[in-house]
Amino acid sequence: MKSCSKPRVGYISVLYLAAVSSLLAQVCSAVKREDFKTCEQSAFCNRHRVFAETMLKNTQALDKGSTIPKTASPYSVLENSVSLDGHTLVASVQHSEEKVPLRFELSFMESGVVRVRAQEEEPLVPRFDDTQKLVLRDEGTALPYASPGSIELVTETIDQVTTHTVSYLKGNSTFSVRMAESPWSLDYLVDNKPSIRLNTKGFFRFEYLRQKPASDEADTASGEWEEKFKTWTDTKPNGPESFGMDISFSGFEHVYGIPEHSSPLSLKDTRGGDKNAYDQPYRLYNLDVFEYELDNPMALYGSIPFMVAHNADSTVGVFWMNAAETWIDVTREKSNALGSLFSRSSTKQIPAVNTHWVSESGVLDVFLLPGPNTADVYRQYAELVEPTPLPRSFSLGYHQCRWNYIDQEDVLSVSSKLEEHKIPYDVIWLDIEHTDGKRYFTWDSAKFPDPVAMQNELAQAGHKLVNVVDPHIKRDSAYRIWKEASDNGYFVKTREGSEDFQGWCWPGDSNWVDYFNPDACKWISEQFHIDHYNQSTDNLFVWNDMNEPSVFNGPEITMDKDARHHGGWEHRDVHNIFGMLYHKATADGLRTRESPSKRPFVLSRAYFAGSQRYGAIWTGDNTAEWSHLQASIPMVLSNNVAGLHFIGADVGGFFGNPDQKLLTRWYQLGIWYPFFRAHAHIDTKRREPWLLGEPYLSYIRDAIRERYRLLPFWYTLFREASITGMPVVRPMWIEFPSETKLFAEQDAFMVGSAIMVVPATDSNTNQAIDVVFPSQENWYDIKTHASYIGPTKRQFSVDLSSTLVFARGGSVVVTRERHRSSSDLMKRDPFTVYVYVGRNGTASGRLYVDDGDTYDYEQGAFIERELSFSGAKLTSRASTLTKDTSAYRDYLKKMAKVRVERLVVVGLRNPLTKATVVENGVTREIELSYKGAANDAECVVRDPAVHIGEDWGITLS
Repeated sequence: MKSCSKPRVGYISVLYLAAVSSLLAQVCSAVKREDFKTCEQSAFCNRHRVFAETMLKNTQALDKGSTIPKTASPYSVLENSVSLDGHTLVASVQHSEEKVPLRFELSFMESGVVRVRAQEEEPLVPRFDDTQKLVLRDEGTALPYASPGSIELVTETIDQVTTHTVSYLKGNSTFSVRMAESPWSLDYLVDNKPSIRLNTKGFFRFEYLRQKPASDEADTASGEWEEKFKTWTDTKPNGPESFGMDISFSGFEHVYGIPEHSSPLSLKDTRGGDKNAYDQPYRLYNLDVFEYELDNPMALYGSIPFMVAHNADSTVGVFWMNAAETWIDVTREKSNALGSLFSRSSTKQIPAVNTHWVSESGVLDVFLLPGPNTADVYRQYAELVEPTPLPRSFSLGYHQCRWNYIDQEDVLSVSSKLEEHKIPYDVIWLDIEHTDGKRYFTWDSAKFPDPVAMQNELAQAGHKLVNVVDPHIKRDSAYRIWKEASDNGYFVKTREGSEDFQGWCWPGDSNWVDYFNPDACKWISEQFHIDHYNQSTDNLFVWNDMNEPSVFNGPEITMDKDARHHGGWEHRDVHNIFGMLYHKATADGLRTRESPSKRPFVLSRAYFAGSQRYGAIWTGDNTAEWSHLQASIPMVLSNNVAGLHFIGADVGGFFGNPDQKLLTRWYQLGIWYPFFRAHAHIDTKRREPWLLGEPYLSYIRDAIRERYRLLPFWYTLFREASITGMPVVRPMWIEFPSETKLFAEQDAFMVGSAIMVVPATDSNTNQAIDVVFPSQENWYDIKTHASYIGPTKRQFSVDLSSTLVFARGGSVVVTRERHRSSSDLMKRDPFTVYVYVGRNGTASGRLYVDDGDTYDYEQGAFIERELSFSGAKLTSRASTLTKDTSAYRDYLKKMAKVRVERLVVVGLRNPLTKATVVENGVTREIELSYKGAANDAECVVRDPAVHIGEDWGITLS
């Protein structure tokens, strides 16, 4: 949302104003790197990086002339400690000098996923281990582990090296984990080929919990027992408790994911000889970074420790489930292929991506996802954290936002102007200025004298309202929210645990609700209920901002790591899931405010793995520059790769004033973000589309209308994501996994499997753009239907009125063509079906429809059709997920009159004259229009009048 603006004197103290104004003055010109730690300034990261360098040198010295691959790792499996307990291999691993045994557990899941957990067998104090309860599906109780009978353990010793191999047979594939005893390492093999390798570089290091030495013996310089950063001191009451491990992807050259960073889609090296490598690891630590830099591994607002590796033969993944600060190094190498674990007879050079993961606290808990293909990886990941659920259908429309729409009259005027200029929209947003002095759940009565009337007026045309509700609570004894939370002890505590943690944010002096306290979560959720949230209606939805959490006077502009949460846990243990838990509490509040429940819509800035269950995300405070327009593509794609699908970037850029060309191009790209919102800083010029004048207004209106035309397609994609876990928008390699030239492609992307978008992101608005059409397939311009046959490369000249969007041959795409002011008003509109014929003369697709609001679809209240075209015949059949329930029958009746009003078949070369329609045993013939040319052939059946809930066929002849 917001960062660089002076707070208003009437709301806060003069002292606070001076301090915050000073802070903002420091950061408003650009991000100040010195406000955020480097690895060298983060003591545990530095210790592990230095340790890794030592291990590399020692391993290289040890390895000279050796015939046995070996590392210098000091960790080995204790003799006779290995056993197979059902689906879990258990072993004790110990450092050669420290002599503190670690319990390792390697568990197989039904899908072939292997879970590796480790911590001290007898920790001095408990380590935080509730991340699994908060992140994994069904609170971690329903993970589908493999049947013990399908797993076998084989132990063998060759050349004095003992290994234990656990094998799991699933279908035609054999998944195996091979653990070497000394030094300890793991290889995950799929069909006897190593794909994911642990500690083969010897970087594994586990800082066991220990008693603090006498003050004159404690090494404070190393940051183990106390760490200073600028003016802050982290007391570290548990001392050093971090751990790190190298994870290598054998046979791979590209890795993706681990958002959020403003870095390329294919992750860059972070050390080594590559001149383009970063000099810092990727950091996962949710932070409010003003005007973030591009092409940088610095931490941003969210953290998902999920990485995917891909090559032409397979896709694998790693999910490092830890909510503490985490750093990840990435390096690439080529090495001799190993004929077996014990032989170097092969001279073949194979690539590998080596990664080094380091977390500050908690337990080691990592999942290895074997694939072997992309769909398998996303199904496996969805089994762990749940897929993205179906959103409210209105949330896929256009969102109009600004910090801030001034008052009630302004809101209604903006809505009226959008309708006047025939620009559809679904949601208008209010930022912090709508409140009474930054007291959330309140209204400024002078600016918004009748919020209910405003919401109801918006609702008449199907529009919704979103209010921001941030996690910081203004300290004010007359403020009901603060007083109730204070009286009940619901706030995060200081390091001593006796006082409420206090910091500065937009209201001035503030406290933060402790979302690890279940009573506090329940209470805050209830505040979103209509009877608690004054002057709210069921037409009001919520925006969670600043929930990293952002603390203006805190270290790195966030909460002190030694602050205390419910259960005595330090903030360091839970930092990266703090924002997600607020997101969850808000969504729970909206879900339970009505009976029967309706799906919530909540936007959050901070996030973690699992946040996809609670709502949408955006990429934070970007800037109105062409470079930020370009950077939004890999940022959105990287989040989709990491399983967070409902994401977008602020259209137009949050900071600064885009010119008409940049803003137009941003809308033309923004309609292809899963979450589509325009937003702007309070100090920017107003930039609503009609203010730009012509021709820009028309270009932007056309783009927004295209989004609305394709809403049935988008909603069907989210249905697919909710079942399969597949990304909604996809890097090219996901759809074309064997085309190596596309593995680092980020200038073009796929929306589902059917549409390729090649955005124009250059300031030269009359430019030539190269388009690579992959695979042996037809591609059709989505507007002109001109066709191109892949694989080929073509150059297109584009001006500001042009966009490059292509439908993939073999696809069926369903649209709604009638212009309405909101998606709500489209729910009974007829459909148009586009068939883009593939090279083999066939095409297929799907249409999914439900009420867009309730959970009735869980009882079967939906229509889902499989659309198949072959032999010049289009057929519609119910999907296998359709069940004949009473809810289904009731919904079918409600939609009985909704029909297909047009069928467009693109790519048929033979002239056609009629269409024969068969529905419910009744046959009728309809004339069609056919237009054929070398690169432009289509036939149109006008009003076949078939109903979307029925089985039917349309044959062209």
